[in-house]
Amino acid sequence: MTLPWEDRDRLGTTLHRLRMRGAFYCHADLTEPWALTMPAVPDSVSFHVLTAGSCRVEAPGAAVDLRAGDLALVPHGAGHLLRTADGPAGPAPRADLLPQRYLTDHYSVLRHGGGGAPATLLCGVVVFDDPAARALLALLPAVVHVAADDPGPTSTRETVRLMAAELAAVRPGGETIATRLADVLVVQAIRAWLDRDPAARSGWLGALDDPQVGRALAAVHAEPGGDWTLDRLARAAAMSRTAFAARFTELVGEPPMRYVTRWRMAVAHDRLRARSTTVASVADELGYRSEAAFSRAFTRTTGRTPGSVRAGARPGPG
Repeated sequence: MTLPWEDRDRLGTTLHRLRMRGAFYCHADLTEPWALTMPAVPDSVSFHVLTAGSCRVEAPGAAVDLRAGDLALVPHGAGHLLRTADGPAGPAPRADLLPQRYLTDHYSVLRHGGGGAPATLLCGVVVFDDPAARALLALLPAVVHVAADDPGPTSTRETVRLMAAELAAVRPGGETIATRLADVLVVQAIRAWLDRDPAARSGWLGALDDPQVGRALAAVHAEPGGDWTLDRLARAAAMSRTAFAARFTELVGEPPMRYVTRWRMAVAHDRLRARSTTVASVADELGYRSEAAFSRAFTRTTGRTPGSVRAGARPGPG
Protein backbone atom coordinates (compact mmCIF):
# COMPACT_ATOMS: atom_id res chain seq x y z
CA MET A 1 0.00 0.00 0.00
CA THR A 2 1.31 3.47 -0.90
CA LEU A 3 0.77 5.94 1.94
CA PRO A 4 -0.53 9.46 1.10
CA TRP A 5 2.75 11.25 1.79
CA GLU A 6 4.73 8.73 -0.27
CA ASP A 7 3.04 9.91 -3.47
CA ARG A 8 4.01 13.50 -2.69
CA ASP A 9 7.61 12.75 -1.71
CA ARG A 10 8.81 9.65 -3.55
CA LEU A 11 12.47 10.64 -3.19
CA GLY A 12 11.91 11.14 0.53
CA THR A 13 10.43 7.65 0.71
CA THR A 14 13.58 6.28 -0.95
CA LEU A 15 15.74 8.10 1.59
CA HIS A 16 13.54 6.65 4.32
CA ARG A 17 14.53 3.18 3.09
CA LEU A 18 18.22 3.84 3.78
CA ARG A 19 18.24 1.42 6.70
CA MET A 20 21.63 -0.02 7.53
CA ARG A 21 22.96 -3.37 8.57
CA GLY A 22 26.43 -4.61 9.38
CA ALA A 23 27.76 -1.27 10.59
CA PHE A 24 31.29 -1.05 11.97
CA TYR A 25 32.79 2.01 13.61
CA CYS A 26 36.31 3.10 14.40
CA HIS A 27 37.54 6.03 16.46
CA ALA A 28 41.01 6.80 15.07
CA ASP A 29 43.56 8.92 16.92
CA LEU A 30 46.29 9.66 14.37
CA THR A 31 49.54 11.63 14.39
CA GLU A 32 51.41 12.95 11.37
CA PRO A 33 52.70 11.62 9.12
CA TRP A 34 50.19 8.83 8.58
CA ALA A 35 48.36 6.98 5.79
CA LEU A 36 45.70 4.25 5.94
CA THR A 37 44.26 2.01 3.24
CA MET A 38 40.55 1.34 3.64
CA PRO A 39 39.68 -2.01 1.99
CA ALA A 40 36.91 -2.49 -0.54
CA VAL A 41 33.70 -3.82 1.02
CA PRO A 42 31.07 -4.85 -1.58
CA ASP A 43 27.68 -3.10 -1.46
CA SER A 44 28.79 -0.70 1.26
CA VAL A 45 29.21 2.98 2.00
CA SER A 46 32.12 4.24 4.08
CA PHE A 47 31.90 7.51 5.95
CA HIS A 48 34.66 9.54 7.59
CA VAL A 49 34.08 12.44 9.96
CA LEU A 50 37.16 14.51 10.82
CA THR A 51 36.73 15.98 14.29
CA ALA A 52 40.27 17.39 14.66
CA GLY A 53 43.25 18.07 12.39
CA SER A 54 43.25 17.61 8.61
CA CYS A 55 43.45 14.75 6.12
CA ARG A 56 42.94 13.79 2.49
CA VAL A 57 40.53 11.16 1.14
CA GLU A 58 41.59 9.57 -2.16
CA ALA A 59 39.10 7.27 -3.91
CA PRO A 60 39.09 6.00 -7.50
CA GLY A 61 38.24 9.06 -9.58
CA ALA A 62 38.17 11.66 -6.79
CA ALA A 63 40.12 13.19 -3.93
CA VAL A 64 39.01 15.70 -1.28
CA ASP A 65 40.74 17.49 1.58
CA LEU A 66 38.96 17.42 4.92
CA ARG A 67 39.13 19.96 7.72
CA ALA A 68 37.74 19.63 11.24
CA GLY A 69 33.98 19.09 11.11
CA ASP A 70 33.93 17.85 7.50
CA LEU A 71 32.24 14.65 6.38
CA ALA A 72 33.13 12.41 3.43
CA LEU A 73 31.08 9.51 2.07
CA VAL A 74 32.77 6.93 -0.16
CA PRO A 75 30.02 4.84 -1.77
CA HIS A 76 30.08 1.87 -4.17
CA GLY A 77 32.12 -0.29 -1.78
CA ALA A 78 35.33 1.20 -3.17
CA GLY A 79 38.66 0.81 -1.47
CA HIS A 80 40.29 4.16 -0.74
CA LEU A 81 43.16 5.94 0.99
CA LEU A 82 43.18 8.28 3.98
CA ARG A 83 46.38 10.24 4.58
CA THR A 84 48.02 13.46 5.65
CA ALA A 85 49.49 15.77 3.04
CA ASP A 86 52.97 14.47 3.86
CA GLY A 87 51.96 10.85 4.35
CA PRO A 88 54.78 8.32 4.59
CA ALA A 89 56.23 6.90 1.38
CA GLY A 90 55.35 3.40 0.24
CA PRO A 91 52.15 1.36 0.52
CA ALA A 92 49.82 2.42 3.33
CA PRO A 93 48.84 -0.27 5.84
CA ARG A 94 45.27 -1.57 5.83
CA ALA A 95 43.36 0.02 8.66
CA ASP A 96 41.52 -3.18 9.55
CA LEU A 97 44.78 -5.12 9.94
CA LEU A 98 46.49 -2.68 12.31
CA PRO A 99 46.52 -3.37 16.08
CA GLN A 100 43.53 -1.70 17.70
CA ARG A 101 41.42 -1.97 20.81
CA TYR A 102 38.00 -3.52 20.20
CA LEU A 103 35.50 -2.12 22.65
CA THR A 104 32.65 -4.16 21.11
CA ASP A 105 32.30 -6.45 18.10
CA HIS A 106 31.37 -3.40 16.02
CA TYR A 107 33.51 -0.62 17.45
CA SER A 108 37.27 -0.16 17.85
CA VAL A 109 39.79 2.50 18.84
CA LEU A 110 42.85 2.83 16.60
CA ARG A 111 46.00 4.77 17.43
CA HIS A 112 48.53 5.15 14.65
CA GLY A 113 51.06 7.55 13.18
CA GLY A 114 54.46 9.14 13.42
CA GLY A 115 54.08 11.22 16.57
CA GLY A 116 53.48 14.63 14.95
CA ALA A 117 50.40 16.85 14.75
CA PRO A 118 47.23 14.99 15.81
CA ALA A 119 44.06 14.24 13.86
CA THR A 120 40.90 12.43 14.97
CA LEU A 121 38.54 10.54 12.67
CA LEU A 122 35.24 8.78 13.24
CA CYS A 123 34.88 6.17 10.51
CA GLY A 124 32.15 3.71 9.65
CA VAL A 125 31.25 1.08 7.07
CA VAL A 126 27.53 0.50 6.51
CA VAL A 127 25.56 -1.77 4.17
CA PHE A 128 22.07 -1.26 2.75
CA ASP A 129 19.85 -4.12 1.57
CA ASP A 130 16.80 -2.37 0.12
CA PRO A 131 16.93 -2.25 -3.71
CA ALA A 132 15.68 1.35 -3.77
CA ALA A 133 18.46 2.36 -1.39
CA ARG A 134 21.07 0.60 -3.52
CA ALA A 135 19.73 2.20 -6.69
CA LEU A 136 20.09 5.63 -5.10
CA LEU A 137 23.56 4.92 -3.72
CA ALA A 138 24.73 3.74 -7.14
CA LEU A 139 24.11 7.27 -8.46
CA LEU A 140 26.41 8.96 -5.95
CA PRO A 141 29.75 10.39 -7.09
CA ALA A 142 33.04 8.75 -6.07
CA VAL A 143 33.19 10.93 -2.92
CA VAL A 144 30.43 13.03 -1.35
CA HIS A 145 32.03 15.86 0.63
CA VAL A 146 30.06 17.94 3.13
CA ALA A 147 32.25 20.72 4.52
CA ALA A 148 31.62 22.10 8.00
CA ASP A 149 31.29 25.60 6.54
CA ASP A 150 29.07 24.66 3.58
CA PRO A 151 25.87 26.73 3.45
CA GLY A 152 23.08 24.94 5.24
CA PRO A 153 24.76 21.88 6.82
CA THR A 154 23.90 22.91 10.39
CA SER A 155 21.93 19.70 10.94
CA THR A 156 24.90 17.66 9.71
CA ARG A 157 27.26 19.45 12.10
CA GLU A 158 24.92 18.71 14.99
CA THR A 159 24.70 15.03 14.06
CA VAL A 160 28.51 14.86 13.87
CA ARG A 161 28.75 16.45 17.31
CA LEU A 162 26.27 13.99 18.82
CA MET A 163 28.00 10.99 17.22
CA ALA A 164 31.42 12.13 18.47
CA ALA A 165 30.02 12.46 21.98
CA GLU A 166 28.49 8.96 21.90
CA LEU A 167 31.67 7.32 20.62
CA ALA A 168 34.00 9.23 22.94
CA ALA A 169 33.28 6.78 25.77
CA VAL A 170 31.57 3.42 26.06
CA ARG A 171 28.19 3.81 27.73
CA PRO A 172 25.07 1.61 27.78
CA GLY A 173 23.27 1.95 24.46
CA GLY A 174 26.01 4.12 22.98
CA GLU A 175 26.63 1.85 20.00
CA THR A 176 22.91 1.71 19.21
CA ILE A 177 22.65 5.49 19.32
CA ALA A 178 25.74 5.85 17.13
CA THR A 179 24.21 3.45 14.59
CA ARG A 180 21.03 5.53 14.38
CA LEU A 181 23.06 8.73 14.09
CA ALA A 182 25.13 7.21 11.27
CA ASP A 183 21.87 6.40 9.50
CA VAL A 184 20.85 10.05 9.81
CA LEU A 185 24.30 11.30 8.83
CA VAL A 186 24.37 9.33 5.57
CA VAL A 187 20.90 10.60 4.61
CA GLN A 188 21.92 14.19 5.42
CA ALA A 189 25.03 13.88 3.23
CA ILE A 190 22.99 12.53 0.31
CA ARG A 191 20.45 15.30 0.76
CA ALA A 192 23.25 17.89 0.73
CA TRP A 193 24.55 16.39 -2.53
CA LEU A 194 21.08 16.53 -4.09
CA ASP A 195 20.59 20.14 -2.99
CA ARG A 196 23.82 21.45 -4.45
CA ASP A 197 23.92 19.38 -7.67
CA PRO A 198 20.75 19.87 -9.77
CA ALA A 199 22.10 17.43 -12.39
CA ALA A 200 21.80 14.67 -9.76
CA ARG A 201 18.04 14.68 -10.24
CA SER A 202 18.18 13.06 -13.65
CA GLY A 203 17.81 9.48 -14.85
CA TRP A 204 16.25 7.21 -12.24
CA LEU A 205 15.97 10.01 -9.66
CA GLY A 206 14.36 12.26 -12.24
CA ALA A 207 11.91 9.51 -13.06
CA LEU A 208 11.01 9.20 -9.37
CA ASP A 209 10.27 12.92 -9.29
CA ASP A 210 8.20 12.79 -12.49
CA PRO A 211 4.53 13.31 -11.55
CA GLN A 212 3.35 10.45 -13.75
CA VAL A 213 6.16 7.93 -14.24
CA GLY A 214 7.12 8.41 -10.60
CA ARG A 215 3.72 7.12 -9.48
CA ALA A 216 4.23 3.93 -11.46
CA LEU A 217 7.72 3.44 -10.05
CA ALA A 218 6.49 3.97 -6.50
CA ALA A 219 3.71 1.44 -7.05
CA VAL A 220 6.17 -1.22 -8.25
CA HIS A 221 8.54 -0.50 -5.36
CA ALA A 222 5.71 -0.77 -2.84
CA GLU A 223 4.23 -3.96 -4.33
CA PRO A 224 6.89 -5.79 -6.39
CA GLY A 225 4.78 -8.95 -6.48
CA GLY A 226 1.74 -7.18 -7.89
CA ASP A 227 0.07 -8.33 -11.09
CA TRP A 228 1.86 -5.70 -13.14
CA THR A 229 1.13 -5.31 -16.83
CA LEU A 230 1.89 -2.42 -19.13
CA ASP A 231 -1.78 -1.43 -19.04
CA ARG A 232 -1.91 -1.44 -15.23
CA LEU A 233 1.28 0.60 -14.94
CA ALA A 234 -0.05 3.12 -17.47
CA ARG A 235 -3.24 3.45 -15.42
CA ALA A 236 -1.19 4.07 -12.27
CA ALA A 237 0.55 6.89 -14.15
CA ALA A 238 -2.75 8.20 -15.58
CA MET A 239 -1.35 7.96 -19.12
CA SER A 240 -2.14 6.09 -22.27
CA ARG A 241 -0.24 2.83 -22.74
CA THR A 242 1.80 4.13 -25.68
CA ALA A 243 2.67 7.48 -24.13
CA PHE A 244 3.58 5.86 -20.81
CA ALA A 245 5.86 3.24 -22.37
CA ALA A 246 7.71 5.91 -24.36
CA ARG A 247 8.13 8.31 -21.42
CA PHE A 248 9.12 5.57 -18.98
CA THR A 249 11.79 4.27 -21.33
CA GLU A 250 13.08 7.79 -21.97
CA LEU A 251 13.42 8.63 -18.26
CA VAL A 252 14.43 5.27 -16.77
CA GLY A 253 16.50 3.96 -19.66
CA GLU A 254 14.68 0.64 -20.12
CA PRO A 255 11.12 -0.51 -20.95
CA PRO A 256 8.62 -0.73 -18.08
CA MET A 257 8.21 -4.51 -17.91
CA ARG A 258 11.95 -5.11 -18.07
CA TYR A 259 12.30 -2.74 -15.11
CA VAL A 260 9.57 -4.64 -13.21
CA THR A 261 11.41 -7.93 -13.73
CA ARG A 262 14.77 -6.49 -12.75
CA TRP A 263 13.27 -4.90 -9.63
CA ARG A 264 11.60 -8.15 -8.62
CA MET A 265 14.89 -9.99 -8.97
CA ALA A 266 16.67 -7.39 -6.83
CA VAL A 267 14.02 -7.88 -4.13
CA ALA A 268 14.28 -11.65 -4.52
CA HIS A 269 18.05 -11.52 -4.12
CA ASP A 270 17.66 -9.65 -0.82
CA ARG A 271 14.97 -12.04 0.42
CA LEU A 272 17.09 -15.09 -0.39
CA ARG A 273 20.27 -13.62 1.10
CA ALA A 274 18.80 -11.99 4.19
CA ARG A 275 16.96 -14.82 5.93
CA SER A 276 16.21 -18.52 5.91
CA THR A 277 13.44 -18.79 3.36
CA THR A 278 12.56 -21.12 0.52
CA VAL A 279 12.84 -20.35 -3.16
CA ALA A 280 9.18 -21.35 -3.53
CA SER A 281 8.02 -18.81 -0.92
CA VAL A 282 9.99 -16.01 -2.59
CA ALA A 283 8.54 -16.98 -5.97
CA ASP A 284 5.03 -16.85 -4.55
CA GLU A 285 5.69 -13.52 -2.78
CA LEU A 286 6.80 -11.94 -6.06
CA GLY A 287 3.82 -13.14 -8.08
CA TYR A 288 5.26 -16.11 -9.96
CA ARG A 289 2.92 -19.03 -10.57
CA SER A 290 5.68 -21.61 -10.25
CA GLU A 291 9.11 -21.94 -8.69
CA ALA A 292 10.48 -23.03 -12.06
CA ALA A 293 9.29 -19.84 -13.81
CA PHE A 294 10.76 -17.71 -11.07
CA SER A 295 14.08 -19.59 -11.15
CA ARG A 296 14.38 -19.10 -14.91
CA ALA A 297 13.70 -15.36 -14.61
CA PHE A 298 16.10 -14.99 -11.69
CA THR A 299 18.94 -16.83 -13.42
CA ARG A 300 18.40 -14.97 -16.69
CA THR A 301 18.44 -11.57 -14.91
CA THR A 302 21.15 -12.05 -12.30
CA GLY A 303 23.37 -14.74 -13.82
CA ARG A 304 23.00 -16.86 -10.66
CA THR A 305 20.51 -19.48 -9.54
CA PRO A 306 18.25 -18.76 -6.57
CA GLY A 307 19.68 -21.78 -4.79
CA SER A 308 23.24 -20.47 -5.01
CA VAL A 309 22.19 -17.16 -3.43
CA ARG A 310 20.19 -18.87 -0.72
CA ALA A 311 23.11 -21.19 0.06
CA GLY A 312 25.13 -18.17 1.13
CA ALA A 313 22.29 -16.53 3.05
CA ARG A 314 22.97 -14.87 6.38
CA PRO A 315 21.44 -16.72 9.35
CA GLY A 316 18.05 -15.43 10.37
CA PRO A 317 17.41 -13.78 13.74
CA GLY A 318 17.69 -16.06 16.73
